[in-house]
Amino acid sequence: MIRSNPTDACIRPRGERKPIRPLEDEEVGAFLRAIEGHRFASLYLVDLFTRMRQGEILGLTWDCVDFRRGTIFLYRQLQQRQTKGDFGYHFTSLKNGKSRTITPAPTVMRVLQAHQKAQNEMRLRAGAAWHNDKELVFTDELGHPLSRRTVYKNFKQIANQLDLPNLRFHDLRHTFATISFQSGDDPKTVQENLGHHSAAFTLDVYGHVTDRMKRESAELMERFIRSTIAR
Repeated sequence: MIRSNPTDACIRPRGERKPIRPLEDEEVGAFLRAIEGHRFASLYLVDLFTRMRQGEILGLTWDCVDFRRGTIFLYRQLQQRQTKGDFGYHFTSLKNGKSRTITPAPTVMRVLQAHQKAQNEMRLRAGAAWHNDKELVFTDELGHPLSRRTVYKNFKQIANQLDLPNLRFHDLRHTFATISFQSGDDPKTVQENLGHHSAAFTLDVYGHVTDRMKRESAELMERFIRSTIAR
């Protein structure tokens, strides 16, 4: 036993947030073209336009997809156990423990409908070998959960093809947030869509202003100045 904690005298370094690297508009188009026909095309497209974290989209189940209302309910994520001798999959709560309902663009819901049809065809081909007891939306050809490593490895291959070697899977989420702000969504809406605990945190992470937004702001100010001078 010691009287005090030696680490109390240490000064902790300030945490540094990694720079965000969202895709530019032309890169989004190139990415969508690159994933056409890919085995994970639906997964990547849905993730890009629904702002889900990787564990959330891998743990998405069909009962949470409401085609009639056009919504997706998120309340858990899929994780892989790392204990010795047990590498199975299990559900855990979301990162901040707060469930949310998102309303994707209609195109996303149509992609999910097409994917559901394709999955049913895989199930028929697999027959008795099919095992999707969790009713996961995204599985392998036999209904098993997808490995995070496999999904990420394939994603990096696509990124390298596009000459974007530093692109991360999580950058799809950053891309959606940036597109949302550029489209005029208010911080509260973006915060709820991303599942952040507060709008202040969302602004802290995505408060950066892109070059295009700066130019648009300057153009708006220029029009105001000219209209004022012309009076």
